[in-house]
Amino acid sequence: MRIAIGWDEHLPIVDRILSYLAEHGYEVQTFGPPAGEAWQWSAVARDAATAVARGDADEGILLCWTGTGVSIAANKVRGIRAALCADAETARGARKWNNANVLCLSMRLTSEPLAVEILDAWLSTAYQPNPQDDACLRVIEELDAGKE
Repeated sequence: MRIAIGWDEHLPIVDRILSYLAEHGYEVQTFGPPAGEAWQWSAVARDAATAVARGDADEGILLCWTGTGVSIAANKVRGIRAALCADAETARGARKWNNANVLCLSMRLTSEPLAVEILDAWLSTAYQPNPQDDACLRVIEELDAGKE
């Protein structure tokens, strides 16, 4: 699986996530500055989300201080369903019911052990098609297409 990962500031949590992805054999495309530099969270989110939307990556992971900014920016990219997840159960639900394709994390709140739990849940859970959630996702697709 190909994962686009982006961050606006290279903190230790980024290295832990990158090592997790490498340990599990994921192909990773990075969008983020080296240690000591900071980039705009909105641009990082746009670029990584666009890679997912274009099909260059299967899923995305985005990080900023709160996770909120990258979530907002990523969700502006057509075809992206970014979910800000603070725990494993939220990540599991975002995948299972919302078919989320970009995981957003707070660098302030996410410890390294918690990040592993969230990644385990996110990467091991797939969307479970069902009439109710399928109908909800069709509404999202209509919004993406500019229909209201």
